Amino acid sequence: MNKTLQRNETREHLLATGEQLCLQRGFTGMGLSELLALAKVPKGSFYHYFPSKEAFGVALLERYFDHHLREIQQQLSVEDVSPRERLLQHFRYAETLFRQQGHIVGCLGVKLSAEVCDLSEPMRNALQQGASRTMAVYARALEQAQQQEEISRHYAAPQLAELLYLLWLGASLQSKISREAGSLTLALHAIEQLLTQQ
Repeated sequence: MNKTLQRNETREHLLATGEQLCLQRGFTGMGLSELLALAKVPKGSFYHYFPSKEAFGVALLERYFDHHLREIQQQLSVEDVSPRERLLQHFRYAETLFRQQGHIVGCLGVKLSAEVCDLSEPMRNALQQGASRTMAVYARALEQAQQQEEISRHYAAPQLAELLYLLWLGASLQSKISREAGSLTLALHAIEQLLTQQ
């Protein structure tokens, strides 16, 4: 096997394993020994792929947001559905998933947002960049909805995108704490009200 390909596959395997561990235990609770044992990668190999645990955390967040944004873009590009309805379906799907699973599913951004902001500036930057990219995707869909006169122009699209993101992040954190969907449901109702023509 090509060494570069093998190296990339091992790196990806470490990141995928690390994401699952972080979702269970958080970043600080994830030990490198446990990660390497679970990934079945020799202990001395970690630093061939990442200069530090912090660098691993940055790569973990960058990978997560790349995947997450592809998923959002797919949801917001469904044909034969209006831009407003695509946005609402996106948030409704997340709320329904929480109700079905009883917890925030696979959201590393929510899991690590409060944990690492004061511990690591590079990881905080990775979270901020991921949030900014997410808001930009929302803003494009909102601009389309405004152009089609589906929603009000009371807020500029970037401002409204940030408001939707903040509502959903806060509700996600509270639902994670309470282990109840009420906060997400409330946020969903607020988003439905925001995305009106008035």
